[in-house]
Amino acid sequence: MSSNGAVAEIGLIGLGTMGGNLALNIAENGFQIAVYNRTTEKTDQFIAKAGDLAGKLVPSKTLEEFVASIKPPRAVILMVPAGDAVDAQIEALRPLLDAQDLIIDAGNANYHDTNRRAAASSERGPRFMGIGVSGGEEGARFGPSIMGGGANDAWDQVGHILEAISAKHEGEPCAAHLGEAGAGHLVKTVHNGIEYADMQMIAEVYGVMRDGFGMPAGEIGAVFEKWNQGVLQSYLIEISGKVAATSDPDTGRPMLDIILDRAGQKGTGRWTAIEALMLGTPASTIEAAVAVRNMSSRLEERKAGEAEFGAAPVSLGQDLIAIDALEAALVAGKIVCYAQGFGLILEAARQYGWAMPLPKIAKIWRNGCIIRSAMLNDMSAALAEDAERNLMLAPFFSAKLKETEAQLRQVVAQAALHGLPVPALSAALSYFDIMRTARSTANMLQGQRDFFGAHGFERTDKDGSGYHGPWAMG
Repeated sequence: MSSNGAVAEIGLIGLGTMGGNLALNIAENGFQIAVYNRTTEKTDQFIAKAGDLAGKLVPSKTLEEFVASIKPPRAVILMVPAGDAVDAQIEALRPLLDAQDLIIDAGNANYHDTNRRAAASSERGPRFMGIGVSGGEEGARFGPSIMGGGANDAWDQVGHILEAISAKHEGEPCAAHLGEAGAGHLVKTVHNGIEYADMQMIAEVYGVMRDGFGMPAGEIGAVFEKWNQGVLQSYLIEISGKVAATSDPDTGRPMLDIILDRAGQKGTGRWTAIEALMLGTPASTIEAAVAVRNMSSRLEERKAGEAEFGAAPVSLGQDLIAIDALEAALVAGKIVCYAQGFGLILEAARQYGWAMPLPKIAKIWRNGCIIRSAMLNDMSAALAEDAERNLMLAPFFSAKLKETEAQLRQVVAQAALHGLPVPALSAALSYFDIMRTARSTANMLQGQRDFFGAHGFERTDKDGSGYHGPWAMG
């Protein structure tokens, strides 16, 4: 397609909340950007509201006009719903783009779809890459964490723009190229799984304070605010404190007291759990968090359960669990959760042959994204020492777990005795206990499998595999 009159350095399709904010971010960082939306009225409204940034925006009414307004080699960001809409948009763009042009899927794509699209682009063109973008509406507008996947030359073409618009941590961009094909979207998926687990564990200690201690929401907010000054300092602890401290403007009651306890989800946490199972690597804390969201949606069943069995026999006080023990339990759970997340990324890298820079992943999560926290500095340092090692075994985190294990155990045990559900914290404790047990009970599993299916087993006193028990001889 002719490039006469092309002025834009990059283009973006899809002016919803995330796409519109990302376009404004690009413009504010000094880049001329072409914008297009299937609904022309939305494009007009977007330009009208852009204020001083309108001069950096190049609107188009047709795809042909949009493509022609971008300087070659062209780069086009897609901010359309994941799934079929992305494939449809790629097919619509393909005849208008040259082989050296680049399509960038910046939505919440399943990394298997990104792998497929990358493979197709290598055969048919144009070039393709997928990037994970985290930070929500505010991050898109003022600086997200960006997880890039694709060929090196694709990142080389647009990396300077993506780094410019990303969040910064002590001046360092929270954007990086992480590997081939779907590597960026895989990392974003794991990010979201960790997000699910972190949120769930916070909700569980909130439940202990609310139901076990009888604390009002405002006091709980103050506890979170205090924790945010220490080792748990993070975006999620910060906003949890603000949520708990906020009153409903309509009723004057605490917001938490009127929010229905039915959690939504967009599916990315579920993808994390599925991928962990498919890759054969443990992510039990994340799996528990996904399961709880599913259970939360069964509101009528839960009401029927309480009517049938009675409410939990809560009579828990701070003489059994101290507030400081809840903080320590969250620290331990968070370490386990991240250990599982980075382990999942490592296993995906092994199976796909991706050279995933785990220390860099921890660094680009330090700002802009939902799971940003003070711990990520230490995680990056630990992964730089040994990326293959379980994060729990790194000296810094090993010491933290030794300090907090007893409190995690106390919280889980007392919560269970008093009918308070803490599934994610329980899963974290079980993972810790299994991974610190040199001889597990899997020998019984192997004996069972051999008994009913002659699957064979390894022996502790001989080399090799394929041994059978005497039950197989009868």
